[in-house]
Amino acid sequence: MVSPPCAHVDRRSAGPPIGRLVGVFALTALFMVVEAVGGWMSGSLALLADAGHMLTDVGALGLTLLTAWIARRPASATKTYGYLRWEILAALVNGALLFGIAALVVVEAIGRLRQPEPIQGGLFLVVALAGLVVNGVSLGLLHGHHDGHLNTRGAYLHVLGDLLGSVGAVAAAGIVLLTGWTAADPVVSIVLSLLILVGAWRLVRESTDVLLEAVPRHIAMPEVERRMLAVPGVAAVHDLHVWTVTSGMVAMSGHAMVPDLERHPEVLEGLRTALGGLGIGHVTLQLETCEGCLETAATEGHDHAGHAGHHH
Repeated sequence: MVSPPCAHVDRRSAGPPIGRLVGVFALTALFMVVEAVGGWMSGSLALLADAGHMLTDVGALGLTLLTAWIARRPASATKTYGYLRWEILAALVNGALLFGIAALVVVEAIGRLRQPEPIQGGLFLVVALAGLVVNGVSLGLLHGHHDGHLNTRGAYLHVLGDLLGSVGAVAAAGIVLLTGWTAADPVVSIVLSLLILVGAWRLVRESTDVLLEAVPRHIAMPEVERRMLAVPGVAAVHDLHVWTVTSGMVAMSGHAMVPDLERHPEVLEGLRTALGGLGIGHVTLQLETCEGCLETAATEGHDHAGHAGHHH
């Protein structure tokens, strides 16, 4: 087995911004209490729902911080990739929690539509506006730091959900104050829940793909084969696998038939460069010299990603 140099992953620089996450965690925990009290005193479902959302966010952000810290621990003899997958597990849990929150809010909102309850519009509006400011600050702290990591994106989506909740709460409070139509409160809650579900579905789908070691969505296996076969000296490729270890770390293993033994070093470098162009940084390749290697691999029951090319 021959392994060309792989892209080094600096767990400290590649990880989520822990300092910013701590700030968001503190802001969310503090205002959760304010919003819960304000929702109870004003009788607003939107505020109570958002407070419940923020309660789950406090737990989710705490989980995000814990797993971000765990993921930075170095690899060991028994955990050769370290603890990087903890970030993906946390992202999956965050997505599942978002689903649960959205469902609970919808159920409660339907009940409120059937039996409207009185709402103190003034207090509702004040607390909603304060929530809008706090959630805006939290989102600003995470903005620009959430794209590369599913775990941090999970936290970002929770805060984004809070911000949308605050926007909806402000809108609902305005409608209640101006028109007295209290049904605006549960209607807004339902709309916001549907928006939250979209982000939750994406998070669950992507984290599940990583855990199932599916081919990353931005990589096509036919293109991987094509690039490998385009390297001079490669006669055929088979048994190809591409998967994501954790956010931003794509790995690949495979076999390549290279009949000319003397060309192996340059072919290996060529393959590494070709695959690196697809964003695959961790490459492990087995180079074979015999034409019968493909048949041998097949009889051993290996899973082939496809036979491509022929020995000329």
